[in-house]
Amino acid sequence: MHSRAAVRGFKMRFKRPFREQLSINITPLIDVVFLLLIFFMVTTTFSRETRLLVELPEANAELAENLPSQIEIVVARDGSYTINGRALVNNRIETLMRGLELESGGDSSLPILLIADAESTHQAVVTAMDGIGQSGFTRLSIATRRPQEVEPPPVDPN
Repeated sequence: MHSRAAVRGFKMRFKRPFREQLSINITPLIDVVFLLLIFFMVTTTFSRETRLLVELPEANAELAENLPSQIEIVVARDGSYTINGRALVNNRIETLMRGLELESGGDSSLPILLIADAESTHQAVVTAMDGIGQSGFTRLSIATRRPQEVEPPPVDPN
């Protein structure tokens, strides 16, 4: 038989269950997020209007007096430019800037009146404004037309 002393020095070693560290596997979550991202990218339509209907501005202001010392730039329907009634040879911004320099005599303090045809392209008007700005002119007016008066329909007294 075993004595108590013998049992006392003996330690019992029980197998402890192996504890696996708890963790959340996020790989499937990332896969789902990417699939949703691809789905929304494919199904979303990015529509961009290539042509908008724009009404050109009208103004009720009083008619401005034609100052003899102002420069008038006219943008025609086809995008061609005239400066004080003189047609330019082409539609390039350099030509417009050179015409402004010649017409103003180098005086960039003169006011500019920009008159654009209602059917001219926006690009032609922006090019004219860009050329005016690059030439150093700061006093720019844009011509508008008065709105046509619309008479109210007659009221039937019956």
